[in-house]
Amino acid sequence: MIAFIQTVVKTDATFFTTFLEKTTDWLLTHGIRVVLIIGVAWLLKALSKRIVFRIARVASNSDRMNMTESEIKRMDTIARLFNWTFNTLIVLISTMMILKEFNVDIAPILAGAGILGVAVGFGGQYLVRDIITGFFIIFENQYRIDDVVSIGGITGAVEDITLRVTTLRDENGTVHHIPHGEIKTVSNLTKQFSKINITVGVSYEADINHVREVINRVGLQLANEEYWKTLITQAPTFLRVDSLDDSAVSIKITGVTLPSKQWEVMGELRKRLKEAFDTEGIEIPFRQLVIRNTNG
Repeated sequence: MIAFIQTVVKTDATFFTTFLEKTTDWLLTHGIRVVLIIGVAWLLKALSKRIVFRIARVASNSDRMNMTESEIKRMDTIARLFNWTFNTLIVLISTMMILKEFNVDIAPILAGAGILGVAVGFGGQYLVRDIITGFFIIFENQYRIDDVVSIGGITGAVEDITLRVTTLRDENGTVHHIPHGEIKTVSNLTKQFSKINITVGVSYEADINHVREVINRVGLQLANEEYWKTLITQAPTFLRVDSLDDSAVSIKITGVTLPSKQWEVMGELRKRLKEAFDTEGIEIPFRQLVIRNTNG
């Protein structure tokens, strides 16, 4: 019995010693490599933002424009794309290298990925179409993050762009995810600049020259005020008599603002025009229904 116990203890000791030696050897060779791989991957991910910034800057300046607010937004959009691509490649490559250090045969994994790629090639035509379309949307600078666009009847602010989908949030807060392959026409409401476009109705008794003078005065005053002059690049002015309607003369007013600032400016302009028209005695007509009693 004692001999058996001694044999077991000796066997366990030998096993433990062998295990410890193998573990130590692995840690001193493969373990160090794994740590180095993880460290290099972490370093590359940390440096990728700077690399991506430089690439995005080169891409966004391909049309030789100055770094305006619109170019900064475009650069941010391109940077997101490159950053996602770089990080994905870093994770995939480092994972394969670490698996190899654990003596995992990565050949079947690569072969499986190849088979999966063929399967996707046959069944993922829509995915490929989305990605190709997304590539051209981004590099043709059709729209960027924070732009307000209309796609397929949906209007909203661009919250995110990937190679596959664009994410819009409409004025009600609803988020819409639109595959790029479904996009046929894009209307960008905020690219480079935005326009003030207001139609105001005045009565037929109003003096049009007086109306023009009041509109131009209100628009110029608004454009010269401290806050509003940072948003308005061309003061709102009387453009033309747009139409002669049943009960009103429609006046077209136009101007230019910074991108996406037109709604804020137009709201303030309407308010001031209403106040000025009231002061100047200019009537803004509204539809009225007159009922006559012909029986009495």
